[in-house]
Amino acid sequence: MTATTTLAIPPTELPPRPLERVAIIIRDDAFDRLLTPLTFAWELGRSGVEVDVLFVLWAVRVLTPDGAAQVRIDPRYSDREAWLRERLKRDGDPLEIRDFLTMVKSTGHVRLYGCRFAAQTFDAAPENLLPEADGIIDPGEFLRTIVSRADHCQYF
Repeated sequence: MTATTTLAIPPTELPPRPLERVAIIIRDDAFDRLLTPLTFAWELGRSGVEVDVLFVLWAVRVLTPDGAAQVRIDPRYSDREAWLRERLKRDGDPLEIRDFLTMVKSTGHVRLYGCRFAAQTFDAAPENLLPEADGIIDPGEFLRTIVSRADHCQYF
């Protein structure tokens, strides 16, 4: 028998604000480190929240065919990769990042951008992006026009 712990959330005077727009910034390209932000984007997008995702540093490579194909689990957990993939398969989740990006985009509410500086560094030219990608954007522009209007910004 397993004990279950229930988190008691203290009552507040104000009801929670609805989320209409969320910005997510992803900097890591490890398979297991992409699962959480992409799951957030998918869950929010399928509930009608507008989600803008910026892939910076190594993560920009995920928006290219070669980069998506080269995504690997964080080496610290490589001995558990088969276990993780079996769990994902059991739960009906995508096993490849490219499939996850396709699923996220299928919500109709998620946009995927590459950081302009990262794209230059890692040769992620606009013409080489996956069809799921919405383009390359200047990070300052992302902050000024997207993050500043978002109800929440999450960094991974």
